[in-house]
Amino acid sequence: MTDPPRNPDTARLVLDCAHLVRRFGDRTAVDDVSLRIAPGETYGLLGPNGAGKTTTIRMVCGLLRPDAGSVRVAGRPVSTAAGPAKQLIGFVPQDVALYADLSVRENLRFFGRLYRLPRRRLERRVDEVLDLVDLAPRAGDRVESLSGGMRRRLNIGAGLVHSPTLLVLDEPTVGVDPQSRHAILESVTRFGEEGMAVLYTTHYMEEAERLCHRVGIIDRGRLIAEGSPRELVQLVAERDRVRLTAVGGLSAYAEACRRLPRVEGVARGGDRGDVVELVVKDARSLLPDLLDLAHRQAVGIRSVEIDEPDLEAVFLHLTGTALRE
Repeated sequence: MTDPPRNPDTARLVLDCAHLVRRFGDRTAVDDVSLRIAPGETYGLLGPNGAGKTTTIRMVCGLLRPDAGSVRVAGRPVSTAAGPAKQLIGFVPQDVALYADLSVRENLRFFGRLYRLPRRRLERRVDEVLDLVDLAPRAGDRVESLSGGMRRRLNIGAGLVHSPTLLVLDEPTVGVDPQSRHAILESVTRFGEEGMAVLYTTHYMEEAERLCHRVGIIDRGRLIAEGSPRELVQLVAERDRVRLTAVGGLSAYAEACRRLPRVEGVARGGDRGDVVELVVKDARSLLPDLLDLAHRQAVGIRSVEIDEPDLEAVFLHLTGTALRE
């Protein structure tokens, strides 16, 4: 990844969100969230499902009215009404928003016409986007014939066809195969290198580490930390992440681990619920205590992994839980 752009406090901002709040009945989905993105910067909004990511970006895109706060894109206010600021935004939603009975090219033409692109410019831009998302060989094929990964890439292309200043991607790699996921991540990297501002929401830590100049961690509607991946990892610089795969009474074992000295976060994980993850100080000296506790509670340890801090460890440290699906 390229070096981050200038400090967004001093650069000409593309996105400036200030103190956003959104409630649904008695539940506050977004609680005083502020974030800024500069030209050429990829900003990752990281958090589990239900944390407030999608609600935040719907307000950013003018699809949902905030109860408090403001959004400006390139200095222009964003509202739910049509306006010049919305012309500057390309929004790629989680759900694929394409017409299955139209061809790849026809879909891109349709979305370009929504932005009133002149015919000659539209045709040129459609060809450029087909190359960007690597779908030129399938331009004449109907969308219903495409694989899931190809549809995701075309979904991104639909958000790019009008050359937006700000591209907003909401969980663009959910449910795609590894090859398509790699292609999508490579494309997002290029967008930033070409000067586009990108707001990228995900609950995949490795994507944020790979793509983003800065990351905001959102949980339960609040932005609880913000900085470059390196800066965030420094929050747990002297802490290790321990992953224990085990059998037995893991709920009681996890609670007992939480009470040990130098243990700062504990969570259950694994596809079968057979993993206990911990953030600890000095894992190697603590490991005998963890194994002894497992023996006393009749928990069988199958494997032990110790990792240096990463964004997953940061999230676990800040919230006390693993990144929830």
